[in-house]
Amino acid sequence: MNGFTDRFTDRLEPLGVATGAFLVVMSLLTVIGMPWATNGSIPVTIFQLLGILGTAAIGVGLVWLARTD
Repeated sequence: MNGFTDRFTDRLEPLGVATGAFLVVMSLLTVIGMPWATNGSIPVTIFQLLGILGTAAIGVGLVWLARTD
């Protein structure tokens, strides 16, 4: 009946896509903010970058999982 809700077969699909997109955007903004610039330790910097990549991977995976039929 509604053009927005008829588009999705699962009621939680828009929530999964929005959450995944939010995670990807936040990880990109974190990289742009250069958190390693205020840190003097190489291992901590590597750990931060791995966390950023992990967050982006979870976001992409969530979008892919929400959009898969």
